[in-house]
Amino acid sequence: MSRRDRKEELETARNMLKGWIRAEEAVMTGQEYRMGTKTLRRADLNMIAERVNYWKAEVNRLKGVSHMRVRQVVPRDI
Repeated sequence: MSRRDRKEELETARNMLKGWIRAEEAVMTGQEYRMGTKTLRRADLNMIAERVNYWKAEVNRLKGVSHMRVRQVVPRDI
């Protein structure tokens, strides 16, 4: 996967996480929240929490991949 693909995937994961967090906040205040054709209500809070956890883990995984660097160290006598 190219660096650009990983960056786009990370951006998507971050946007999904933000959306699910907004849904969680709306449900916690007693409101409904719409995502496309699905309406989420207070009874769906467990499902929303699962999705928040999933996207947090996905963002962390992608951040780890995108920031992984290999460095070579060459010892020298001074």
